[in-house]
Amino acid sequence: MARIPYVPADLAEPREIVDAVRARRGGTLLNLDRMLLHSPDLAAGWNAYLGAVRTRLSLSPKLRELAMCVVAVLNDAEYEFVHHSPEFLEAGGTQAQLDALRDPDAARRDEANFDETERAALAVAITSTRTVRVPEADLDALARRLGERATVEFVATVAAYNMVSRFLVALGIEPE
Repeated sequence: MARIPYVPADLAEPREIVDAVRARRGGTLLNLDRMLLHSPDLAAGWNAYLGAVRTRLSLSPKLRELAMCVVAVLNDAEYEFVHHSPEFLEAGGTQAQLDALRDPDAARRDEANFDETERAALAVAITSTRTVRVPEADLDALARRLGERATVEFVATVAAYNMVSRFLVALGIEPE
């Protein structure tokens, strides 16, 4: 149960911010949005930033969603996993991969379900989430496979969704 009550689902003001959030969400406000809108400026910045991470980076959608799902599991953010699991599958992930992501450490070693690039990405996501400091060898392995831009975008996605998961968990935001 949410630790602070959500703003009403039919919230209309401040119109510019609420409309922008609704537009990104296809017309509705998710529970996450209804918590963020306690602070309209926070909601506006969040909407712009996470909108960019979700839709404007060159990083492959599959790796983006893989990062989000792994962070969700590691931080016990079920809301995040529920929302990003379908996106992972839509981006080309398999059900076997999604199931394997429930145990990130095993997934990191799973050569049957994850290719070298995906395992390198898992290594970075896991260590970044757990200890913040990513071993040089892990980052280098990912950069050799993705290049500099996509590596930066992957690390930024992991960081962004660590922020999201911590917000969700701290405030007890439930999946719709």
